[in-house]
Amino acid sequence: MALILNIETSTKNCSVSIAKDGEVIGFKELNDINYSHAEKLHPFIIDAIKQANISIEDLDAVAVSKGPGSYTGLRIGVSSAKGLCFAQNIPLISVETLTSLAHAISVEENSLIIPMLDARRMEVYSSIYDANYNLVREVKAEIITEDSFSEYISDRKIYLLGDGSTKCKEVLKSTNFEFVEDKFPSALDMAKISYDKYKKNDIEDVAYFEPFYLKDFIVTPQKKTI
Repeated sequence: MALILNIETSTKNCSVSIAKDGEVIGFKELNDINYSHAEKLHPFIIDAIKQANISIEDLDAVAVSKGPGSYTGLRIGVSSAKGLCFAQNIPLISVETLTSLAHAISVEENSLIIPMLDARRMEVYSSIYDANYNLVREVKAEIITEDSFSEYISDRKIYLLGDGSTKCKEVLKSTNFEFVEDKFPSALDMAKISYDKYKKNDIEDVAYFEPFYLKDFIVTPQKKTI
């Protein structure tokens, strides 16, 4: 038996789950536009543990969403996960954010899933998966144009989801595109992925693990005030 704490903070959604052998038994989540991860994450962990009727000492591993995503959100999630792993002497598991987002839906055979996270202007972070969640194209930061993903269309459906897909509706006009609303990275969808990694001993070095930012963090200077 494996009890795994899953932490997702890569976007506006602050999400925590406790899973037993890949099945969620405790869950707490808030999709907040104000990015309240610093205030909410630890109380959410406590609530999820209570809901699962276990103690923190019962955990066998901690899984964290590795990115891409919000620089600050990823730092908060990874720092918390590392702290728990050090304190409890348990392994750290990383889950690619877009992989878990892809698992938020199931599609028919021959279809593709494109999970997307919003970046700046018409830029998104995206990757492509088949109906069995096998990686078809690695994660990229890309500017969306009317020709984006045209090489994958053929005669199949392509499902786009995540907060990056919303701004693509006016650009991607093919009837093969299906836009799935109200889906975002969640600790619910991390549960089975992290359990599979746990069984394979696919773990990270707690001391040296860093989030996958994809792009360098850019500080925007504040405007001068008179």
